[in-house]
Amino acid sequence: MRRIESGIVRPGWQAEIEAQGLVYNRTDLPGGEVRSYWREGPFYDFSMAEVQRLEGAVAQLFQMCVAAGDHIVDNELFDRLRIPPMARPSIRRTWEAEPPSVYGRFDLRYDGEGPPKLLEFNADTPTGLVESAVTQWNWHLFTGQGSDQWNALHDTLVAAWQRNLLKWERRTGIRPRVHLAWTSEEKSGEDRMTVAYLMDTVVQAGYEAIELLVEDIVLDDGDGRFYDPQGRHLDVVFKLYPWEWLIEDEFGPAVLADGMRPGGTTWVEPAYKMLWSTKALLPVLWQLFGTDPVLGEFLLPAYFADEMPSTWRDYVRKPLWGREGANVAIVRDGVVTAELPGRYGTEGFVVQEFAPLPDFPGVDGPHHPVLGAWVVDGEPAGLGIRESDGLITDNLSYFVPHTIDHAAPRAPARPTP
Repeated sequence: MRRIESGIVRPGWQAEIEAQGLVYNRTDLPGGEVRSYWREGPFYDFSMAEVQRLEGAVAQLFQMCVAAGDHIVDNELFDRLRIPPMARPSIRRTWEAEPPSVYGRFDLRYDGEGPPKLLEFNADTPTGLVESAVTQWNWHLFTGQGSDQWNALHDTLVAAWQRNLLKWERRTGIRPRVHLAWTSEEKSGEDRMTVAYLMDTVVQAGYEAIELLVEDIVLDDGDGRFYDPQGRHLDVVFKLYPWEWLIEDEFGPAVLADGMRPGGTTWVEPAYKMLWSTKALLPVLWQLFGTDPVLGEFLLPAYFADEMPSTWRDYVRKPLWGREGANVAIVRDGVVTAELPGRYGTEGFVVQEFAPLPDFPGVDGPHHPVLGAWVVDGEPAGLGIRESDGLITDNLSYFVPHTIDHAAPRAPARPTP
């Protein structure tokens, strides 16, 4: 793994990436400046052996998460994960029934030398999909840099919808229409473009796709069912809206009740993703696999905050339901050395061993990458990389494309005197 500082810069690349859906490229900085979220020029390069190593690790991590889910459900650990009682029946039911589940993203620490280490699992509403599946693939095709890219996202998403929706159709006898919902509270355009891209994959899978605002979902007081503003029943809904928010909404109890009845709305991702989208998954995984000589290599020691070893002086504290680095703190020698503000933490914290992100220095300073390894339908499917100036990856980070087996162009041979 290496960071290449000066790759090809495409003419008119800003307009090109916006036309491809990256309408949220402009990042407003706290001081009023504006910078590009997409890095044009720099990129990361991997050997094929490294990509295969990453794919194997992601496949193992997903199976470990399945085992952790079984462990949580079988041992009734919902209180420890701070999952509200009203959500537990839906979690149990969906865990057993395996309704449609499409995608998730593991965030990994990796420097090309040791094994990749799990930082967290964005299992419910991961974003970064447009830039991973579309923008960087078109960049690769246009620039011709690298022999390939770890990027099977589009084809695997189409196949995932085909498999899951056909299974749903055979079970219910109804050909479903798929509503894809996002909240108007998200103003950057990222959520809407994520939904627009996923709509395209649904259509390519052969099913009707309808865009929908979460705020426009209608609950019928008569039958307790959910409809869109045109009166169409919501058969299957992809929701870019976290479960921990959904169940706290006014109609949250109705969502859970409707899902328990035959003919109710099927939500994608399913309720059981609450077992994985919480940072509480990290200490559960460490408890189950931390001492395993093979699987433990993919984990960093992690504990619930009230069970942290008394000897720990260097660690990262993470809120159970935090997002975009909010309320994450880095503690060195018992002192907080970096912390981001936010609205999370009342639900509790976990602590994870401090493993500094690798630093790839460049002309503009340090670059600390986090590898976002995508899983689609439970299988490794691609890679997106965000890098930050500091050690906490937040919503001011950059997205940087990648290649496999890039070979720098040879300098022209000097003429023989």
